[in-house]
Amino acid sequence: MTERKPWTWPDRFGRATLILAVLAGILLVFMMVLITSAVLMRYVAGQPILGVNEIVQLTAVALTMLALPYATYTMNHVRADIFDPLLGRWGRFIADIGSRLVSIFVLGHLVRRAWMKALDALEFGDATNMLSLPTWPLYALILVGISASILVFAMQIVLIVRQGHAMGDAKHA
Repeated sequence: MTERKPWTWPDRFGRATLILAVLAGILLVFMMVLITSAVLMRYVAGQPILGVNEIVQLTAVALTMLALPYATYTMNHVRADIFDPLLGRWGRFIADIGSRLVSIFVLGHLVRRAWMKALDALEFGDATNMLSLPTWPLYALILVGISASILVFAMQIVLIVRQGHAMGDAKHA
């Protein structure tokens, strides 16, 4: 019988981001069913579904924001590693930390803006045009997704510094 290894804090981050990604997957299936139903209702039954575009747009934003932390955690973002061979080990180390710091800075600004927009939308009762769906929950989801991504980037910086080499550097892992 093998002994269970206790979870480390990076494992907990990974589990939390995976839960958000599963929710994003559920939203993707919902969106596919909705779009398929809307097409069938419009072109087969001649009865278009009112507001389907609004629902799809809101769902797409929610889906993206819920999947963002998992993509950040698994490092599945688009990367340009053209300069990696030229940078060497220390250059990659510094570039990995620098790129994450820049990402945290930019995403931090977006979090602040999403927070302000969520408060404004809640205060003024902002809603979509056709279905009058409130928009503040959407801003809240943006806030959650980006904040979780910031936490993942911060965790990755700590791991890079602790390991002493660039993340994904197979020679030194």
